Parts: sequence; C-alpha cells; structure tokens
Amino acid sequence: MPDIDSFFTRAERLISRLEAVLPHPLASPDWSASIAFRYRKCGGSGRLEPVKHVAPIRLEHLREVEPQKERLLRNTLQFVEGHGANNVLLTGARGTGKSSLIKACLNEFAPKGLRLIEVDKADLVDLADLVDLIAERPERFIVFCDDLSFDEGEAGYKALKSVLDGSVSQASENLLIYATSNRRHLLPEYMKENLTYQHTEDGEVHPGEMVEEKISLSERFGLWISFYPFSQAEYLSIVAEWLRGFRVSEEAIVAARQESLVWALERGSRSGRVAFQFAKDYSGRHHS
Repeated sequence: MPDIDSFFTRAERLISRLEAVLPHPLASPDWSASIAFRYRKCGGSGRLEPVKHVAPIRLEHLREVEPQKERLLRNTLQFVEGHGANNVLLTGARGTGKSSLIKACLNEFAPKGLRLIEVDKADLVDLADLVDLIAERPERFIVFCDDLSFDEGEAGYKALKSVLDGSVSQASENLLIYATSNRRHLLPEYMKENLTYQHTEDGEVHPGEMVEEKISLSERFGLWISFYPFSQAEYLSIVAEWLRGFRVSEEAIVAARQESLVWALERGSRSGRVAFQFAKDYSGRHHS
C-alpha cells in the first residue's frame, strides 16, 4: 500500500509539471486594471498583462506632424464612435512620432472606451485567439504592432494577412490593427525583383508574382500614413516643445538652439526622438 501511495504522489507531481508547460487557452485579464495591455508568451501559453505605467504623451505634445495627426485622429474617432474605420499602417523615417501618435490617440480616447493591446510580430500567429477573446467586449480595441517588418517565410506574416483580409472569419467590429514600420511593404525588397516585371507590347509594366505578394500585405491596411524627415526648422520647433514640457524657460530655450543642432549632427538625424533625448539631457543640466 505505501508503494501505491508513493506512485500516485509521484504521478500527481508529474501531471502538475506537465500542466504547467502545456499550452492553455487565452484567459481574459482584469480589463479594469489598465487602458493598455501586452500580449506575452510563457511556456507555450499566451496571456495579456496590464501595462502599469502607460506613456502619458498627449496629442498636443506632438509637433510638425499635423497632417498625420489629423488623419489618425479622425480614423480613431470614427472607430470609437462605432462608425466605419480602417486598419492603419504608419510608415516612414525613424523617430518621427509614429508610435507616439498611436499612444497619444489611446490617451485621448481611453475615456470613451478605447483600449490598446501591444503584440510583438513573433506572437502574431496567435492573433486569431485575441480576436475571439475580445469579440464580445464592449470596449474598442487597437492591436498595436510596433516596428513591424517580416523576413521571408515568417509565420506571423500570413496570420496578420488573414486577420486583415482574406480569412473565412474576419476580425470583430471592435478591433483595428495599427502598425508602424520603416518599410512601406513590410518585407525586404531586392534589386533582382525588378527583373520579374513584365513589359507588354503597349508599353504597360506589370509587377511579377514576387512583388505582388509583398504589396498584398500592406494593401490590406485601409489607411496609409507616411512620415518624413524633419527640416532644421521643424526639428528646432520640436526641441522647443519638449523643453517647455520639461519646464525650461524661454530664454534658455533660445540659448539651447545651437547646442541642439550640434546634438543632432553628432547623431546624424534630426528626428523627434533625437529632439526628445536632447531636451531631456539639456533640461537635466539646466535645472541642476
């Protein structure tokens, strides 16, 4: 009898260990814990984790991107009000405010029920499970994919393509996908692909199958918003806005002009990110 008891004890321990590593169905988080969530994989199972400290950036903090801001704001407003709205692909120069604009829209419309779920491209294979989980929720959800790009053959590519458009089951009406990328078509492009273009007798040019496949994913985003490198004047305007946010006096902001240009020159970029990094450093030195 003691041997049998020992056997069952060991079997229960083994089962407990197996249950810990086997995949489990995606469970609902505490939706009241935050306005933003991250999708994470652990032991083969996915879970949604509330973001404890959501970036406090507001729309008025973002300068020199007014056309892009207006288009994303309008689309998001339509979405939270239950009207027609599109999935959005934000592309262009690095550090120009693509991700910040999405976070600012979240803060703007969170009181109206907007929520955000950040998903890494490696976890896009589980996108269908997320769609099913939130389908009956009263909130409106943005699935946010930051710095999205794919290499040839990645599984997440086809999963995203199916949810955007092309699967027998479409995404629920309370979900949109907002993605940022430095690549317009989300996949690497090679010189040899130009050889696949076909030239007809009437002078028309038609892309080959390889090019068509790369274009097909980005075309599934109903709204494209492009961002461009900032001019010197735009960069200085952004620096001044960030310095005001750090409570630097107007006199000190004028004095920081030349130093901010040197800072950008050393980094080879006049982006919004570089402007923020300079303002953070300068304000720290100024106040101390």
